[in-house]
Amino acid sequence: MAKGVLGKFRVRKGRVFQAPLEGAFGRLVTPFEEFIHRQSSSGLLLITCAVIALIIANSPLQEGYEHLLELPVSLNAGDWDFSLSLHHWINDGLMAIFFFLVGLELKREFLVGELSDLKHAVLPVMAAVGGMLVPALIYAAFNSGTEGARGWGIPMATDIAFAVGCIALLGNRVPRAVVTFLVALAIVDDLGAILVIAIWYTDSVNMVALAVAGILVVILWLLKFAGVRRSPAYIFVGVLLWYELHITGVHATLAGVVTAMAIPARPKYDPVAFSTFVKDIIRSFDRCFRPGDRIIANDALRARVNALGKGVSMAQSPLQRMETRLHIPVAFLVIPIFALANAGIPVDSFTSTTAVFNPVTLGVICGLVLGKLVGIVGATWLGWKLGFGTLPTAASFHHIVGVALLGGIGFTMSIFISELAFPGNPELLVQAKAGVLLASVIAGIAGFLVLRRAPVSEEFEPEEEEIEQRREEG
Repeated sequence: MAKGVLGKFRVRKGRVFQAPLEGAFGRLVTPFEEFIHRQSSSGLLLITCAVIALIIANSPLQEGYEHLLELPVSLNAGDWDFSLSLHHWINDGLMAIFFFLVGLELKREFLVGELSDLKHAVLPVMAAVGGMLVPALIYAAFNSGTEGARGWGIPMATDIAFAVGCIALLGNRVPRAVVTFLVALAIVDDLGAILVIAIWYTDSVNMVALAVAGILVVILWLLKFAGVRRSPAYIFVGVLLWYELHITGVHATLAGVVTAMAIPARPKYDPVAFSTFVKDIIRSFDRCFRPGDRIIANDALRARVNALGKGVSMAQSPLQRMETRLHIPVAFLVIPIFALANAGIPVDSFTSTTAVFNPVTLGVICGLVLGKLVGIVGATWLGWKLGFGTLPTAASFHHIVGVALLGGIGFTMSIFISELAFPGNPELLVQAKAGVLLASVIAGIAGFLVLRRAPVSEEFEPEEEEIEQRREEG
């Protein structure tokens, strides 16, 4: 009898409680959420912040802007004192979060993504390597034997947000497999940039602090092997690792990547185990339920709802949960703040011939635009001809040329490496940033136009024909 009553209650009497304004807010939030989840939105925000930084740097606000960036921000506890300028906190602290997300993406791609399948990974990896080596060589050719030679790593990087954002503006004109190819290429490109920063842009090393950092890395992996799945434990050790790497002289942002590699990638429950767990909880919930009960007043029901919530969390890997949570704050807070703090340079860096036609600026522009084009297309063609891999589905070399040009959008990582390459030379730093900004604009426009003129992939034609047929029918 109770079972029949309960069944009737679930079917006919179940209610979804909604506050008076909840529906209206839902209708307002949904389009906004759709907007911010697009890569093109992130790229648009980056452009806006870069333009704002340029305007400030060429206005009466410039002096205040520079004073604000040099403002010391300190942490104190007893006799311990740790102080950095606001600019350093942004470039070393906030960017560690960006590198943490990059590390999570790298790990996921190599475990279950496009780079986990050797057949699909070969061409993007070769394209990324070619797209790093050729730009570095071109820059070195312009700056060999000069004080600007240290910036050879600047044109090696690709800004994935801008690149994917440009493709997003083209909609269905670009095959999905081409977008996947670009993302995989950019992920490997990020890995290369990380290695370059770790190896070549570290001047001196404090061996004692490095040993402590090594112990912290061991602790991170012990947490993983001990089955610790809660993120605060890893974040706490990661913050300590960041501090120790800062003391060592190795760039502290690498702590983000190292910490990400220790985050567990396996969920506690596989799909079958999770399904069984959920069914058991629901059956137990039904047994504890009595008509008229409310969860807030029934401890047994509340305990089972809590258990279900924990189980849902355990069905996703910590890596997956953390990557999902970080995407929006990194794309819409960390990177825009970085752009505001680093993209502000004098306009005369673009307007005078002497400002543009110098070895550093020319090396960066030619490296990012021509170097990426030659390196990515050449390496892809070589790998394809040698039979190491196949082109993305429904793609031609017309698409690969467009992707290679978009790879010349360096922005975030290129500006970051510029800061590392010329820390005590503001003149060369401005020249390098000018090159990055000009190259990114040229590469973005050229890549967009090339992909726009590419033949529309056949994979979209049936869908378009079906839509047209439906329109004719009614």
